[in-house]
Amino acid sequence: MTKPYFRGRSIHRLDAKGRLRIPSKYRDILKNHYTDALVVALLEGCLVAYPPERWEKLEEKAEHLSDVHPKHRAFMRWFISSAEECEFDNKGRILLSPFFRSKAGLDSEVILVGVLKGFEIWDVAAWESHDEWNRSHYQEILEGIAAEGL
Repeated sequence: MTKPYFRGRSIHRLDAKGRLRIPSKYRDILKNHYTDALVVALLEGCLVAYPPERWEKLEEKAEHLSDVHPKHRAFMRWFISSAEECEFDNKGRILLSPFFRSKAGLDSEVILVGVLKGFEIWDVAAWESHDEWNRSHYQEILEGIAAEGL
């Protein structure tokens, strides 16, 4: 059996109400391995979407962060507080709130980027800029990952 990882990239359009159709390959992972829903949060200029079970594991770890450490509180205020549960409609779409669309700079064309435990939702132009940076630092990134043991 294939591991339940989110892989690949695909370009999609938000409709006028901010709904995003999730590709069937991602929906199949959710249906076959998790609850058929998503938790979406802000991260580094994009949105990140997790199956609820994966999000719960992240919250369990975050629960042990300090209530008084400034960086821990900043993480909780920024990342954890931004999370919204997103249910699918009968057409396999989730509604991205105006808050999310504004904060992530999402217009109409978005790219979904699989990152194993979940996937990111980027504005296409923002992704291209971010991807250009990644390509220009590719060797440095690989060396850092190799030093981590991969």
